[in-house]
Amino acid sequence: MNRPASPDAATTPVASGLAPELAPDSASVEATREEAVWWKNAVVYQIYPRSFADANGDGVGDLAGICQRLDHIRALGADTIWLSPIFRSPMADAGYDISDYCDIDPVFGTLADADRLIAEAHARGLRVLLDFVPNHTSDQHPWFVESRSSRDNPKRDWYIWRDAPNDWRAALNAGSAWTWDETTGQYYLHLFLPQQPDLNWRNPEVVQAMHGVLRFWLDRGVDGFRIDVAHCTGKDPTFANHPRCLAGEPLADFNDDPYSHEVLRGIRKLIDGYPGERVLVGEVNIRSTATIVQYYGAGDELHMSFNFPPLDAPWDPVVFRTCIREVDALLRPAQAWPTWVLSNHDNERHRTRYGGSMRRARAAAVMLLTLRGTPFIFQGEELGLEDVVVTPETRIDPGGRDGPRGPLPWDWAPPHGWQGKPTWLPFPPEAATLSVESQWSQPASMLHLYRRLIAARRASPALRLGDWEELPSAPEVLAYRRRLGAEERVVCINFAGRPVPFTIDGDWRVEIDSMPSGADRRFDGLLDAEQALLLRPLKNMEN
Repeated sequence: MNRPASPDAATTPVASGLAPELAPDSASVEATREEAVWWKNAVVYQIYPRSFADANGDGVGDLAGICQRLDHIRALGADTIWLSPIFRSPMADAGYDISDYCDIDPVFGTLADADRLIAEAHARGLRVLLDFVPNHTSDQHPWFVESRSSRDNPKRDWYIWRDAPNDWRAALNAGSAWTWDETTGQYYLHLFLPQQPDLNWRNPEVVQAMHGVLRFWLDRGVDGFRIDVAHCTGKDPTFANHPRCLAGEPLADFNDDPYSHEVLRGIRKLIDGYPGERVLVGEVNIRSTATIVQYYGAGDELHMSFNFPPLDAPWDPVVFRTCIREVDALLRPAQAWPTWVLSNHDNERHRTRYGGSMRRARAAAVMLLTLRGTPFIFQGEELGLEDVVVTPETRIDPGGRDGPRGPLPWDWAPPHGWQGKPTWLPFPPEAATLSVESQWSQPASMLHLYRRLIAARRASPALRLGDWEELPSAPEVLAYRRRLGAEERVVCINFAGRPVPFTIDGDWRVEIDSMPSGADRRFDGLLDAEQALLLRPLKNMEN
């Protein structure tokens, strides 16, 4: 299957959505080509398939729907898509309970649809990452059906069984991490729902089988994987009780057994054996940057790992300043490449978290796409969507995570591009006003702000690969410089609800303003309320 070319190498300004004046010159491209592989230059767009686009009218998004809307992602300027699980599943946990890793759930389509999606994405220069769930399967997976059939079944040791439970607790409000199996008279381990039994990665047969899953998809052309709860595959072999579990905290929130690193090193070795710089992005959902750094290994584990503090952060300059400083201080010495994400399928959308403010969401977009590292955009944040309003009666997800998963509104008029049965969740607020159709016709919209930011990032080696340096500013302002060689940009973000001055030496021009119609002017040293600016030195404007 054809591999997509590097966007820097083969994408023209027009095809990538860059304005001609923002197109990278060939000298800049050549100067940076050897400094980074594609995933350092990438902008990744997360697709939650149930809610992206529906082609067959059943109210649930599918692979054919994604194919129909790939041009939206390409026009946005993103160059990589990450799909949340699309595999066969009873859907106890929205597809993270997998009953067949090598087939597509009928709600999303078929293997042929998956092959077509990969091919259609590659034809547009988009790379494809799949969600790989190594920690657990569905309790309906044939492996577990065999494992629980008898104590002497050959697959008994593919899962983790004990005569007596310890105090470990499961996530998603599932209580104990152990469930009694009446047939065989033992307890099995599940760090999530009882319908998600944990695999035993210390069994070589499990390792071989799961490596076979990875090869199955790599051979079909995927460019890498987002690894679900990458820190959970190894467990304490002594099964010791833990005081944090006694206090009611799920083990998945802090599990950090050394064996998880061995699992990842094996996966990385397999990935590195494939051509085309395949990539591993890990969900190490431990709120400790110092711990997360360890999962990069010595360049032999994850290529990137998600940075979770921004997903919890309110609109507060102290919180973001502290987080960014910590990431730079810990990851840079380890030569670990950062990631930045403000929203995803498991957390409140950041506009909702910021009190519903569109001004704040626009300023946050400037920050997301100008920090050092690879940005991940969750579908709909480029539209400024808020969470769906969910009541106890309409709640679907066992973990209460329905809010960010509402369907994407494509058209202004209801049903917003979703024809047929009602959508599986209601639309987010302001669906008509914030629809893709509405925003494409408004140059000052959030959608076009994201397009301008991604284009500016693509055109600037300093923004993609340059150093990060914090600049002096008022307490309400987060300001930093991005520099690579002689090229530089400055970003300043005002978190206050009032104008605040920002002083910087030299003459600067506003390249992008988070607020409408504020770009292409000389910077006057004043930031409006909750405004973010991308500044370019005047001396470089003629280059």
